[in-house]
Amino acid sequence: MLSVAVIGAGRIGQIHAANLAARAAETNDVRLAGICDAVEVSAATLATRLGAPVISLDEALEGKGSNAVLIASPTDTHSDFIERAAKAGKAIFCEKPVDMSAQRIEGVLEVVEAAGVPLFIGFNRRFDPNFASLRARIADGRIGEVELVTILSRDPSPPPVSYIERSGGLFRDMMIHDFDMARFLLGDEPVEVHAVGSALVDPEIGKAGDVDTAAVLLKTARGKICQISNSRRATYGYDQRVEVHGSLGLLRAGNQHETTVELATASGFTADPVQNFFLERYAQAYRLQLAAFIDCARGTTLPSPSGHDGLMAQRLADAATLSAQSGQPVRL
Repeated sequence: MLSVAVIGAGRIGQIHAANLAARAAETNDVRLAGICDAVEVSAATLATRLGAPVISLDEALEGKGSNAVLIASPTDTHSDFIERAAKAGKAIFCEKPVDMSAQRIEGVLEVVEAAGVPLFIGFNRRFDPNFASLRARIADGRIGEVELVTILSRDPSPPPVSYIERSGGLFRDMMIHDFDMARFLLGDEPVEVHAVGSALVDPEIGKAGDVDTAAVLLKTARGKICQISNSRRATYGYDQRVEVHGSLGLLRAGNQHETTVELATASGFTADPVQNFFLERYAQAYRLQLAAFIDCARGTTLPSPSGHDGLMAQRLADAATLSAQSGQPVRL
């Protein structure tokens, strides 16, 4: 049986731990080995709710009570925790990003490879049923050769400036999901990045050295293009859309609404708002992502997204940051 220790009892850690507990109750093929968090009361509260023990960091990373670890702690802990878990022989699920430094990620991947353990990175959008279906149809040749990918990703409101100050910036924190999605859909590695950004939503974000509104153009060696649009403000809800244009047609995945009900009157058609938060929008994706990690930890599949995927997304985020600052395209 796979025994998974969860590190981090914050918002995303709560989602993963609850999904693990639910999976354990349904299938008996996995167990929640324990909850660890630097804030003891947070770990205790979550552990009590899920009927799991509170464990120490050393137990989670190196103890014999688990053979896998799910890292949902702050970003600046990820690389160290991955290395410790890898040396202990544990299968590893880590939330994005692996680290803010691409060079540091390269070192982490060397440790993981030497340990011979799987490293699975939490790019959950790959597991959204809509985006996964879109990708499968690309692979089936339904639209021929991919030529142009458009990704729209806009949050309903910005996070606190205190979060912005330690996030690494919009390109590394928010758009990194879209960089992974671009690679997932293009089927070709981008070699050129051109980014622009502004602070239009909250001047304090600009004062903190970040942007809240951004657009990026990616170009691959074969000339495929991806355009990404991000905003920290969408007054109509959590905006998540993808469009892929190919030589034989177009595929499009739209937003998820609160219901599918529409009202038609003489004034026109109206629909319910789109879902307002990523926890709602990607609830099923998180469950499917966990199932994929369990298969990976058992050795029945290779990790995907892998540590290499995490590294490539980080390189694109770094290049976009540099391009936005310099006003010039950056070649990889």
